[in-house]
Amino acid sequence: MKFTEKMSNKLNELLEKNYDAEKGYKQAAEKVENTQMKQFFTEQAQKRYDFGHELKTEIKNYGETPEKGGSATGTMHRTWMDIETAFSSNNEETILGEVQKGEKAAVEEYDEVIKDTTLPPTTQKILTNQRNSINSAWQSAKNFEAIVS
Repeated sequence: MKFTEKMSNKLNELLEKNYDAEKGYKQAAEKVENTQMKQFFTEQAQKRYDFGHELKTEIKNYGETPEKGGSATGTMHRTWMDIETAFSSNNEETILGEVQKGEKAAVEEYDEVIKDTTLPPTTQKILTNQRNSINSAWQSAKNFEAIVS
């Protein structure tokens, strides 16, 4: 497998995870009553949408094709799908717990790709910025949890 194909596969995996996270955040925004949390979830969904476009552009720069939908297998990031269980209870604390699990998994996945020493500097910078933003969202979700518990 050539380098560009290998790299685009890694980026496509992150892209799919961002699709999942965007959907999860949109669902969370619909379920919570707290206006600050609703705004936070809406903003995070938009960020994940924007991350997706950045990743698509980077994949195209490698001459490869970006994935079009959410993850079919959803292996590591299936935690975002667990949020549906939390939604059935409409419990803000439970939803925040699922958001934290999803973001923790996302940070770990980004870290795994970022540690690849063959990443071009542009890709490294994009992924590092996205990872830092996700880490910040994770911390914010922890802060919200302290408020609602």
